[in-house]
Amino acid sequence: MSTDRYTSPLSERYASKEMQYIFSQDMKFKTWRKLWIALAEIEKDLGLNITQEQIDELKEHQDDINYDVARAREKEVRHDVMSHVYAYGQQCPKAKGIIHLGATSCYVGDNTDIIVMTEALKLVRKKLVNVIYELSKFADKYKDLPTLGFTHFQPAQPTTVGKRASLWLQDFTIDLEDLDYVIDNMKLLGSKGTTGTQASFLELFDGDLSKVDKLDPMLAEKMGFKGCMSVSGQTYSRKIDMKVINVLAGIASSATKMAQDIRLLQHLKEVEEPFEKSQIGSSAMAYKRNPMRSERICSLSRYVIIDTLNPAITEVSQWFERTLDDSANKRLSIPEGFLATDGILDLCLNVVDGLVVYPKVIEKHLLAELPFMATENIMMDAVKAGGDRQELHEKIRELSMEAGKTVKVEGKDNNLLELIAADPAFHLSLDELKASMDPKKYVGCSAHQVEKFLTEVVNPIIEENKDLLGVTAEINV
Repeated sequence: MSTDRYTSPLSERYASKEMQYIFSQDMKFKTWRKLWIALAEIEKDLGLNITQEQIDELKEHQDDINYDVARAREKEVRHDVMSHVYAYGQQCPKAKGIIHLGATSCYVGDNTDIIVMTEALKLVRKKLVNVIYELSKFADKYKDLPTLGFTHFQPAQPTTVGKRASLWLQDFTIDLEDLDYVIDNMKLLGSKGTTGTQASFLELFDGDLSKVDKLDPMLAEKMGFKGCMSVSGQTYSRKIDMKVINVLAGIASSATKMAQDIRLLQHLKEVEEPFEKSQIGSSAMAYKRNPMRSERICSLSRYVIIDTLNPAITEVSQWFERTLDDSANKRLSIPEGFLATDGILDLCLNVVDGLVVYPKVIEKHLLAELPFMATENIMMDAVKAGGDRQELHEKIRELSMEAGKTVKVEGKDNNLLELIAADPAFHLSLDELKASMDPKKYVGCSAHQVEKFLTEVVNPIIEENKDLLGVTAEINV
């Protein structure tokens, strides 16, 4: 690895080899050549003077790209597409004259971008499905474990560990819906020419409009797409890039929600992300177990969410049929959005698969607050024993404030039950009050909701995508 020049952390630290290949030079230029071969085959089938021998020659050199020739040529002509047309022609002298026939640069550039993004979306989808699967197992395992709920990060009515995880899980299933919609609606640019009018192809086919109409459907079929865009300028609409990056940002936001909750839970010592045997939490404080993976999820997600501005601004900046101020930005924003999302999902897989739950700590925190949560039930029991509801409500309010003062001002344990037991208006002993402190009485339908959600929403997703399961998170550092 070179140490005397900048290298991207996305490739060196965060993204998987699989995602990096999708945005590699090899993937790009091999796809260019596939598109040139497809165009030649279509033009031959539609009657142009192109021979099978020429096509066979193109196929023979489809994957052995002569980068040195292309780079040298680009230094001369300052045009990447024509440099690769020239380099391909050097390898295929018989077919040299028909490479890129009738096409403009965006024929290979934009169609390749769509193909690459589609492949990258499919990899994102595979990893997202695995995150959903692993998280569903966690939610199911802990659906019955009561834990203190929080609103505004203040103690609130109890929920369960699994129910809380189902909230994270639901966000990811929404992302999968959005992702599937985007993938299902990806279309190639097609063969549109310099301003999208297909004028060059109409000329090639001597004004035969019926042959021009067959170009795009034949190309889509050859490249494995449902179709091509009906109309375009020289480029496909940059709104497509907006849709793609927005769905990645949605995944990033869901990942951040989960990771931030885990960071807070790790502070409370209730749930922890995996911590390796030799892992160091701090260079100074050797005892520390920092939630570094969850923090990295939040950090990378912030980048992806902000990245949505790039295609949005690019889209509104396109003049008429095309300008070139999209190119440099797209080379950065699209690959890096995917590489970062890929890293986020690998981290999510790693974290969810190894989450550690501490039931005793969870119980301790819950029981410390539960007397406050149980006051409504206590009041109902006292009414059944002959008390006045309105008077009891006021007494509980006063006693709760006194117990809160004991906890916050004096630093002592919550003594609300003792205060209530000592008040004759309640007609309840301390043992009776403690008997009512079963946390499972206060979690409502949490377990049922988790089971229902898994059965109706999540399990069908897992069953439909079981061939995608088994992805192992690739964590570089």
